[in-house]
Amino acid sequence: MPEMVTPDMARTQQRDVVANGVPARLTTYFGSNWTTRGPDAPPPPGPEELYPMAFLVEQSAETTVQAHYHAANQWQVVVGGGGSLGTHAVAPVVVHYTNAFSSYGPLRSGPQGLHYFTLRNGYDAGAQYVPAGTPRLRQVKRRFREARQVAGAPDTAAGTDVLIPLAEDGMGALRFRLAPGESAVGPDPAGGLGQFWVVTAGSLAAEGATLPPLSLLFVRPEEPAFTATAGTKGAEVLALQYPRQPAHV
Repeated sequence: MPEMVTPDMARTQQRDVVANGVPARLTTYFGSNWTTRGPDAPPPPGPEELYPMAFLVEQSAETTVQAHYHAANQWQVVVGGGGSLGTHAVAPVVVHYTNAFSSYGPLRSGPQGLHYFTLRNGYDAGAQYVPAGTPRLRQVKRRFREARQVAGAPDTAAGTDVLIPLAEDGMGALRFRLAPGESAVGPDPAGGLGQFWVVTAGSLAAEGATLPPLSLLFVRPEEPAFTATAGTKGAEVLALQYPRQPAHV
């Protein structure tokens, strides 16, 4: 069964942080990193282990997080505010993928701040900023993919949109627009190394629970394909799948 976290469930793991000199509010949905691991915590998972990590970052207004990289493959989904990622303007809903040890950014927020999910399928201890962290970059295949402005009201015509086509290694992104009570089956999880599902509008009905906007689900490769069922007002949900083999292992 997929692991499911709603905004109310995650709110208990919300804290104010300062990263790269930038104030932000960080809400932990899955996993832990430098903000949540205590001195007595067990050793972190190794780079070969499947370890879902998910955070909602609410970057403060008119700030810049400089270019950096992480030690795990990563999806980001812009869900609030606006600004830019690198040279591209971003606003809800933008989907962006980056391979591990591939630097990206900077992330600049506008007057309303910039709010985005950071979603990984492996452990990462924290951002490594460039140019200081450049010597630690590994020789892995650099990969960036972005689907821009993919938002749509859930009561629009139902359908499935291929945001980033599934590659030979399984990486890709889909959007499902579901009418009230309608269901859609996601891609076979065995094709990749984990899937995050993001509810961006409306709600999903799953296991007797209602999953409102900004809810997350994680589907492991050994699980059956997830069936997304919309609530009473329809739903818009993203399915984001990681490549089968992490480039950095």
